[in-house]
Amino acid sequence: FLKNIQAQIVEFTPDGDRILASVHSTELKKLGWKTGKGNIPSAYLVGLLMGKKALVKNIKEAVLDRGMHPSVKGDRIYAVLKGVTEAGVSVPHDTSILPSKERLEGKHVALYASSLPQGTLKSRFSDYVKNSVNPSELEQHVNACKKKIMSKP
Repeated sequence: FLKNIQAQIVEFTPDGDRILASVHSTELKKLGWKTGKGNIPSAYLVGLLMGKKALVKNIKEAVLDRGMHPSVKGDRIYAVLKGVTEAGVSVPHDTSILPSKERLEGKHVALYASSLPQGTLKSRFSDYVKNSVNPSELEQHVNACKKKIMSKP
């Protein structure tokens, strides 16, 4: 269920919708992302990458279409939205719906990881451990990947 995230910019045409830009969270791996691809920080990074791809294609404005997904304040859809707008694409929205900076950067994960008793980190964060990412340093991992995305033309 939470394994990956995909974002698209779609243009309506009478003959059928046309995909102008698309990003899948598996693309983050090429940028050094080593942890889950379905969480809030990865959704934010997908949004940043989508925004950069949109600007390269001279797409400066978009409208969010959540489809049939319910609107839940601070969820992954809004993390993608935050990334898209931070990259420079204008999308009308109420900023109160966006996840906090702490959640986008994974500080909540780091805080939780640091609160765990000794020895339980490996069982709770096995994917992180397997990929040599310390969950308490997730913020640095997010920012390193963000820097690579934002340095792209």
